[in-house]
Amino acid sequence: MSRPLTPLRVLLALALLLGTVLSILFTLLLTDYALSVWDRLKEAPTWLRVVYVNGIGLLALSGLWWSWRLLRPRPLPTAAQPIASTEEGVRSRLAILREQGLDTATVEQELAELGRRRDAGEIHIALFGEINAGKSSLIRALLPDADVDTSPRGGATRHVTRYRWSRPSGDRLLLTDLPGLNEAAGHLNALARDEAQRAHLVVYVCDGDLSRPQWVELGALRALGKPIIVALNKSDRYRDDELATLGDRLRDRLAGEPPVRLVTVSAGGSEELIRQLPDGREERVTRARDARIEPLRDAMQAVIDADPASLAALRDSAIFTLAARQLDAEQARHRRERAGREIDRHTRKAVIAALAAVAPGTDLVIQGYLGYSLIKALCAIYEVPLRQIDADIYLQRVTGRLKRSLPLLLAIAGNGLKAFPGLGTLGGGVLHAIAYGLIFDSLGNAVRDTLESRGAFRPLPASQRFEADLGDHLEARTRRIAKLLLQAGSERERH
Repeated sequence: MSRPLTPLRVLLALALLLGTVLSILFTLLLTDYALSVWDRLKEAPTWLRVVYVNGIGLLALSGLWWSWRLLRPRPLPTAAQPIASTEEGVRSRLAILREQGLDTATVEQELAELGRRRDAGEIHIALFGEINAGKSSLIRALLPDADVDTSPRGGATRHVTRYRWSRPSGDRLLLTDLPGLNEAAGHLNALARDEAQRAHLVVYVCDGDLSRPQWVELGALRALGKPIIVALNKSDRYRDDELATLGDRLRDRLAGEPPVRLVTVSAGGSEELIRQLPDGREERVTRARDARIEPLRDAMQAVIDADPASLAALRDSAIFTLAARQLDAEQARHRRERAGREIDRHTRKAVIAALAAVAPGTDLVIQGYLGYSLIKALCAIYEVPLRQIDADIYLQRVTGRLKRSLPLLLAIAGNGLKAFPGLGTLGGGVLHAIAYGLIFDSLGNAVRDTLESRGAFRPLPASQRFEADLGDHLEARTRRIAKLLLQAGSERERH
């Protein structure tokens, strides 16, 4: 039994037939045109034929090349992987920022320390991990003669401690004991992360399965590409089957690139037990635990022997990335300070303009020109291009918001005047002057925060940030604007 014809099937068949006929006609026309051109070329001089054919070929190759440029797959940048920085790039940027007056002392010290470490020829190994995971105890087991604080209380290591170790192989190692993560409410985390980034090799010490924050920390270290050994410490506290299950689970989650070695170790030491005596009494006894650190020693030596040159190159690359991040932080701090001064300068101008106005109203919105001038100045500080249309959209949205907010701002400004009796001598417009000062302060803060977070000026997010900032810390900001108002009034009286 055949399917009945439907209008859609008939239309598709007709379209297919029409497309076939048109394709045949186009092919015939193209062939006729090509043969006609070829016949004419045969009658033309040889040099003209060569130029014509080569020109057609170049046009075809150009079209193919541009098509490939447009269609080729391009990898998307990911936030999880830091951008590799070169020594030349870091030093070049350092010189530029130094000329701009930024404080580059931290980065200069970082590069100087790298030079010192290169000259010393030592291999730096950082022991990194959560608080009380047994990092100091492992160093004590590796270096029995070293003076290491292995107090059982959490957070015994409050600073970076280094221990030199000369291996029988002739390698000179420098073991670095880092503060535990989340120690002292996390205040030492940055110190530990930065020092781990400076090392040739990182030993991530844990005493059980890794929590989500630990996997995040480990992932950040892996993104640097440097060798990592995960040392599962206190392995003597597990039964053989428990240790095997835990090891398999960790190896599965550690799979991927770059490879991470997993070793199970025990730092040894001692532990307190409660023993029950025959007469029913209990007594505390101290029992020694045997150390088992050979797997860690072997793993470290294997990494060192594998490719010393690559080990040094990865260490250097990580330090340049750290230096670049420090330059980013200093540049962000410097820009924020400049932006703050610019916001205060325009806020002061808005206050003075409001004092001079006879009857300021909401249509001033921040007195047009001053508003655009502030946005333009902030974009220049952050080296971000500004389109006039984006500034107009932002100011229009701010204007709409102010029509609802100005009465509240005026009320808060009036309440703030109680702490400044001298403002009463400045005459009318004082409330509006304070209100416009608050508006300009929020206007600039919203633009600055948007530029910092997005790296571009986006009017809609900026207007949303303006609304949020306009109602924050109004009393403290009112007092600050009132001080500006007093200064402006004093200047007006002098002139």
